[in-house]
Amino acid sequence: MSYASPEFWIALLQIIGVNIVLSGDNAVVIALAARGLPIEQQKRAIVWGSGAAVVMRIGLTIIAVELLRLPYLKLIGAALLLWIAIQLLIPEDEGEGHGGGGTSLAAAIKTILLADLVMSLDNVIAVAAAAKGNTVLLVVGLAISIPLVVFASRLLLTLMDRFPVIITLGAALLGWVAGDMAVSDPIDKPWVDLNAAFLHWGAPAACAIAVVVVGKWLAARKAPPMAEAARVPAVRAVNSPVLQRVLLAVDGSEGAARAAQWVVGLRGDLREGATLDVHLLNVQRSVSGDVSRFVATGTLEDYHRERSEQALAPTRALLDAAGLKHKDHHRVGDPGAVIAEVAQAEACDMIVMGARGIGTHTGALLGSVARSTTEYSSVPVTLVK
Repeated sequence: MSYASPEFWIALLQIIGVNIVLSGDNAVVIALAARGLPIEQQKRAIVWGSGAAVVMRIGLTIIAVELLRLPYLKLIGAALLLWIAIQLLIPEDEGEGHGGGGTSLAAAIKTILLADLVMSLDNVIAVAAAAKGNTVLLVVGLAISIPLVVFASRLLLTLMDRFPVIITLGAALLGWVAGDMAVSDPIDKPWVDLNAAFLHWGAPAACAIAVVVVGKWLAARKAPPMAEAARVPAVRAVNSPVLQRVLLAVDGSEGAARAAQWVVGLRGDLREGATLDVHLLNVQRSVSGDVSRFVATGTLEDYHRERSEQALAPTRALLDAAGLKHKDHHRVGDPGAVIAEVAQAEACDMIVMGARGIGTHTGALLGSVARSTTEYSSVPVTLVK
């Protein structure tokens, strides 16, 4: 595979894409492991820990490349990659932190290395398969993608949170790589080349489609059942005296800011003497079980609290300036289900939120969180554009 061939550059893009998608949890562990250190030590922990992890990852992947030359191992690796790709689309159960609470530089570097060793099986197999035995391609791909994940981890996580379709595309890419692995194993490649050459593109395409279909189906089955009351939402007039408690769900997006402004204006539409009780809520998505194994519970709680405070701050300032009293809520979990749950627990009469927020799928008429909330909620939901 020469540098001038399209196959080289396609494989390089596959390596970078796979590593970015599968390294999200590693990026979270890196950030949290160094969180309790002074600023200067944080930088040293990230640089030294990540540098050692890069060397370890390259070594493990080179070994995997050589092992995949043996019969049947590519078939086994393909099956494992398909499972990993499907799991990527299934929401993680909310886990508690189990990692140690050490805050020394050495402890942080140790945590980064241990986490990368344990959590990198999927990366190693997928990248080794995409490299197709080309060691130069392998090293170049990892050298580009790993520093990108390490030093732009916050940006990458924000993009994945804002555009969940990236995860779906990443899972499909893993399915494609798995299909290509399956038909290039030494045990079946000669037969495929001779009798069914179309499988070189047909099998990857079929596996990519199957991963998305099966993953989405399993994710739908895992989602909590829709409340019966949510199927026939109640309709109440805005100036009704029944409207006393409003749940304002925000995520720091422009849509959330417009929703907050709508709630401020809502007070003027109420009957004279009526009060408006605002419950301000931000829901952070839970990290995966892999991350929680290496990070202390307190560190995870601080991480979620900090991100939640950042999302709530603009809306809190707006409500305070308007003289609207509010009660703040911080939660972790699936946003749509949690928003509906809090609204019910606080006996709210209405949920107000942006129609398109941070968790918006590209091209969707409604954001994924807004759509999910309307499905779960047993009270009216007002979506502000």
